[in-house]
Amino acid sequence: MKSLEPIEVFKALSNEARLQILEWLKDAPAYFGPQEGVDLIEVGVCVSQITAKLNMTQSTTSQYLSVLQRAGLIHATRIGKWTYYKRDEEAIQAIASYIQKDL
Repeated sequence: MKSLEPIEVFKALSNEARLQILEWLKDAPAYFGPQEGVDLIEVGVCVSQITAKLNMTQSTTSQYLSVLQRAGLIHATRIGKWTYYKRDEEAIQAIASYIQKDL
């Protein structure tokens, strides 16, 4: 498995809001509006859009995103004062393969 720790991945996936974030990021244009000067697919989705969609505080959203990032399921890109998140499809494929082959 691509240097992922299965326990950390499963912990990250054990929360409904974090699962929802991963689902939304899978098809960002379907769930989030355009961002000025930043491509949703290439760069990712701004934390403020994720926060608004979750209807949670920015602090809670940031904690959820940090857990997903530490587990290796998403990447963060900082542009100026904004942070954008997108899925790590290779890592997600690696955990899917691990489940299929090793569990």
